Amino acid sequence: MTLWDGVLPFYPRPRHAAGFSVPLLIVIVVFLALATSFLLILPGIRGRSRWFWLVRILLSFFIGTEIVAVNFSAEWLVGRVCTNTSYKAFSSARVQAQVGLQVGLDGINITLTGTPMQQLNETIDYNERFSWRLGENYAEKYTEALEKGLPDPVLYLAEKFTPSSPCGLHRQYLRAGQYASAMLCVPLCPLRLGSAALITHYGAAFWVTLATAILCLILGGALVSLHRARPSVLRTFLDQNVKGCPGQTRRGSLLVLSNSLHKQSGALDLNISTCL
Repeated sequence: MTLWDGVLPFYPRPRHAAGFSVPLLIVIVVFLALATSFLLILPGIRGRSRWFWLVRILLSFFIGTEIVAVNFSAEWLVGRVCTNTSYKAFSSARVQAQVGLQVGLDGINITLTGTPMQQLNETIDYNERFSWRLGENYAEKYTEALEKGLPDPVLYLAEKFTPSSPCGLHRQYLRAGQYASAMLCVPLCPLRLGSAALITHYGAAFWVTLATAILCLILGGALVSLHRARPSVLRTFLDQNVKGCPGQTRRGSLLVLSNSLHKQSGALDLNISTCL
């Protein structure tokens, strides 16, 4: 491969393998640290309320972590296919490779791995990310990929998500990412790579979000049912029972607050009652 204007004509800059998302890792570590801290102080909570607090706090941590973490995940829609495809522009050479696509709320990640990795006197191992998060221009990133001379399969998939593509995927996923709408349910346009078609399916982030939504729906329904049928059980779970406090006595469903100072001074007794 010869130099052109002092740079390699194909892929002039070094490739960087995409590892685990750093923001996603930070979110997980922070919430795990908070959960661990709570578990350390849990033995200091006395009685049965200890287990109520355990369930409530851990559920809150899980739901909060999931809501934040999926925003940084590229596992909303994933697909992978092995195919025989053209490799680079202006060349009839074809390679046997595995192509992967990951779609997240802030962009896509495309991988191209040769099978075997060494073909055409090159190492075929690409991992490219194209982002459309706020403040970034996806079309410019695609133009840069063209100038870098990325392989045809990478450019083909990246082109499908450009604003000018007739597939409309850029508008669909950009809106889904910015507003977290249900537009991810719209089917993808056909993606053909050489002799095979890339079939996508919902990834881990989608299913975790769906499971969390169902869990929240079930918990909300249970709380509403307890509030109507067994309010005392709900008060116990929410740790709202008042026991042993001076100047407070429970009478059936009324909480009566009496002022003992008025009694000592001979003044008129003042009682404040509220229904529970």
